[in-house]
Amino acid sequence: MLGSQSEEMVILVDESDNEIGVAEKMSAHLKGQLHRAISVFLFNDQRQMLVQQRALTKYHSGGLWSNSCCTHPRPQEAVMDAAKRRLWEEMGIECDLEKAFVFTYNVDLGGGLAEHEYDHIFVGRFNAEPNLNAEEVGAWKWIDTDALLQDVEKHPERYTAWFRVLLAPFSKHPQFPKSVVQTAYTAPA
Repeated sequence: MLGSQSEEMVILVDESDNEIGVAEKMSAHLKGQLHRAISVFLFNDQRQMLVQQRALTKYHSGGLWSNSCCTHPRPQEAVMDAAKRRLWEEMGIECDLEKAFVFTYNVDLGGGLAEHEYDHIFVGRFNAEPNLNAEEVGAWKWIDTDALLQDVEKHPERYTAWFRVLLAPFSKHPQFPKSVVQTAYTAPA
């Protein structure tokens, strides 16, 4: 991190991901300014997704389940470098990543905050246990993709707003693995 949370900068972009400036992260979320973001989705060989529960101390969406990790590239930082950096910082994971697609969304997080992001989606394969940063992540689990889609539909309040928005188009993407076998499923608490 570049200092305290209130000093971290994000890259402001237009609708084509052209850089138009920088802003302090909290200010960008309060004003709903479009900025560059990263979302990482990891899958294992059983075609399960690694999901994380955000730490309760996060300034928004604490305790909610989400994709493997998310971040904002820092000024002058390439999107792939940002994805790998944050995957290591949050989950203690190093693995190869591949860019899948980009997606723009705008969701209300409550409390006057909005996520208006031009999001670069990355996928990777990982077959071990993460080494969590407890300041960022409260829990993790591997989850069958079909069961995940069903639970998000049935209990959307358990998941981050951006994860719910991203999961729908991503589940139709060729890089989203479909379940091979239905497995026993316990919903995230």
